[in-house]
Amino acid sequence: MADRRIIIGISGASGTILGIRLLELLRPIDDIETHLVMSPAAVRTMKIETDYTPERVHGLADQVHNFKDIGASIASGSFRNEGMIVAPCSVKTLSSIATCQAGDLLSRAADVALKERRRLVLLFRETPLHAGHIALMDQATRSGAIVMPAVMGTYYQPKSVMDIVDHLAGRALDLLGIETGTVKRWQGSAPGRNADDED
Repeated sequence: MADRRIIIGISGASGTILGIRLLELLRPIDDIETHLVMSPAAVRTMKIETDYTPERVHGLADQVHNFKDIGASIASGSFRNEGMIVAPCSVKTLSSIATCQAGDLLSRAADVALKERRRLVLLFRETPLHAGHIALMDQATRSGAIVMPAVMGTYYQPKSVMDIVDHLAGRALDLLGIETGTVKRWQGSAPGRNADDED
């Protein structure tokens, strides 16, 4: 058994490359075992957005679990792991997690992470937001989830979409205490710049 296990959930929101990239970044780390669960909607979205096939994505994970198999190992609190990241996290998946509607393996594994007080990071992918979305994020947060909207930053001067994806994936893994070298960390403002000059 690996020293650390990480569960990656990929739901059907746009941004499936985020979940795929997480698996790619984790694969070379010898002491981490990855467990993947993808929704059918995720597979459909992935085929639209990327050149990846389901088989190729499955090959990036150490273990792949069927979305409908609520009897899988990751559905139990006795399955020890470091936490779970859902990337991207759709509104439907957020709703299931926030309201404890664990009717599939992705939402069940997330619910288990919460009840066992493990890290659950939700890379929420929706914009703009209405009050219902905000209420669900509040409810999930109150239950212990970390809602991390997949919001682009520019302080690290990204040169490509993949720079942005790598930064977001790296920041999500930061929340599980995993360093991948993809995060360009803020070092403070340029030398000689006076804070009094700011507007």
